[in-house]
Amino acid sequence: MYMIIIILIVVLLIAAIFINAMQQHRAKADSERRADLAKQRAVIDETENVILACSNMPISGRMLQILDNRVLGALKTVNELGGTPETKQKLANAEQKSASQNPDSVSAKEFVLPDNDKLIIQYIQAVKKLRILLRSEHSKGKVESKVFYDEDKQLERLQIKVNVETLIKRGRAAQQSNMLGSARQYYEKAKTALENQNQQDEYTQTRLATLHEWLSEIQNNLKSVNAQDRAKKQEEERDELDELFAPKKKW
Repeated sequence: MYMIIIILIVVLLIAAIFINAMQQHRAKADSERRADLAKQRAVIDETENVILACSNMPISGRMLQILDNRVLGALKTVNELGGTPETKQKLANAEQKSASQNPDSVSAKEFVLPDNDKLIIQYIQAVKKLRILLRSEHSKGKVESKVFYDEDKQLERLQIKVNVETLIKRGRAAQQSNMLGSARQYYEKAKTALENQNQQDEYTQTRLATLHEWLSEIQNNLKSVNAQDRAKKQEEERDELDELFAPKKKW
């Protein structure tokens, strides 16, 4: 009788340990599922924000497809982890959008520097974020190396263009305010940024020619100003000498 009771107690203990282990496993799996869901939703939100920021940027169809596929992949994972009717609809829309996207299309948008510094900063941040996302997708094997190289080069050129045009904008404002020293510094920074590019294109060559012209103009203006200052100083010194050696008046 005692043996039966002991056996039952042991069985109950084993059952309790097993049930507790199962509960812990389920809790861990549920926690991991929630964490993965949060991660995928963060990927979707982040990518959709970047796509929105790119609406007025000259981005290739291939880059847009990479972003769309990133959203699509995250939506598929969310749907597998426990999709809602809303998730299923978003997934269907994303699949349709990805299928209709033409990776070979070339953006008709021209580069236009934003009007104020706040928008310029947002533009620069968007380009940097695009390069980060592109690198991430490439590291996951979702973007071919050639595609990654080509798109990253395009984004790099766009980033350089924003920086150069911002410096030129500030240089022109300084030059118009007759702050020639500041204007020269802005132009020289822009010139250095362009000269450091390994691949020179039409934009680089045109801008370098314009910057050389403006820097030469500033240099000539500064020489003219310095000559005028020297002439004025010499005139003042002559006036002082004339006054010093002038015949004294008799009273």
